[in-house]
Amino acid sequence: MNMKGKSHTDPQTGTRLSSAFFTRDVLFVAPELIGKTIVLIQGDAKIRRFLITETEAYRGPEDMACHASKGRTPRTDVMFHNGGKIYVYFVYGMYWMLNFVAGGENDPQAALIRGIEGFKGPGKLTKALGIDGSFYGVDLTTSNRIWVEDTGYSPVIKTGPRIGINYAGEPWIQKPWRYFI
Repeated sequence: MNMKGKSHTDPQTGTRLSSAFFTRDVLFVAPELIGKTIVLIQGDAKIRRFLITETEAYRGPEDMACHASKGRTPRTDVMFHNGGKIYVYFVYGMYWMLNFVAGGENDPQAALIRGIEGFKGPGKLTKALGIDGSFYGVDLTTSNRIWVEDTGYSPVIKTGPRIGINYAGEPWIQKPWRYFI
């Protein structure tokens, strides 16, 4: 597995996304994350950059596919904070799912990071990046460990229905809230 990380703009750096980017509706944040770069400093202190290639939007208590539809719990608490925080959770006893909180306080929304250049699938990318429960609640706008940059890359974005949410029923299954290159 190549842990080097790559993007269309290496070795350039971009501008770190501010809280103003994340404190908007997830239906703006999730598609606009496509083409942005996750910057990660791992244990070896090397800076790695990964182009975001796929996201999904989860939009508050009314969205039956969103964890916030079950209310505020210890697991979902960070989703009720201002956008820009990381929401991670463990599934299938083996994978962490990486989400970036969007929206304002008490307006729980999140963008699931489904793919990065070189790794397709949310479980594969978190394993490759070393994302685990210690990232829960980290602020992307101030962290020295992980953040997101805009390098000016603006790809053509496609949309489609979210994956693996049949439990949510209609109309949530068919919402075109998955964004990808």
